[in-house]
Formats: sequence, C-alpha cells, structure tokens
Amino acid sequence: MKAIADTGFLVAFGNRRDQHHGWAIRVAEQVTEPLLTCDAVLAEAAFQLGDSGLVLAYIRDGLVTPAFATANHLDRLEELAKRYADRAPDLADLCLIRMSELNPRYPVITTDLKDFRIYRRGKREAIPLIVPVA
Repeated sequence: MKAIADTGFLVAFGNRRDQHHGWAIRVAEQVTEPLLTCDAVLAEAAFQLGDSGLVLAYIRDGLVTPAFATANHLDRLEELAKRYADRAPDLADLCLIRMSELNPRYPVITTDLKDFRIYRRGKREAIPLIVPVA
C-alpha cells in the first residue's frame, strides 16, 4: 500500500486504548512499504502518545518515512493556511494537503474526517482518504 500517514492513524496504532486502535492495526498490516509522512505529524504523534521513542521506532521499523521538507514548500503552505484560515489548520494538516498534491495517487490515512473531508488539493479535488468505518 502506498499512502500518506496522518497523526490520528499513528496515535491509534500506538495506543491500545484508542477507539481506532483495531482499525489502525488492520491498516498497518496492509503496509508493504513505508507510508509517507512529515515531521509535523511525527512531532504531534510523539506528543499525543507521550513517547518519542515509539514514534522513532515507526521510522526505524519501516512503518513510516519522513518525506517532506517544509522549507521547500513555504509559498504553497502559506496559500493553504490563508485558504483554510477559518478552520485554523495546524502545520501537519497543511503539510499533508501539500503532500497529497505532490503524490496524487496516495490516499491520506487519517481519523480527522471533520477537516480532511473539507480540504482540497489544487482548488477542488477531494483528497482520497483511508478512514475508520463508523
């Protein structure tokens, strides 16, 4: 599976008490190559899990790979921040939107339906998602 990993997926995968843990395990079992992500997602996941070592193990074990240099995309990230200012997107969301634009065949694995159903790549194209089934 080729995809982009969001914070909610990584947190659910690492936290057995998370409501989406079973879903995250099932998704992770389908991963055949590291999922793309960004440093902002990794930092959020480490903070929410309270365990930087666990998040570093995700990289070492090949679950994810950081694949985005924020500094190389500042102009587009600023455009996205202005566009979605009413939603107050965090840096991780902005980076994931941009990563989806750069990798249009890769879905975003997320638990954040509220925002990612609104976010668009380009001007109008919905971002393909892998989300927990309600």
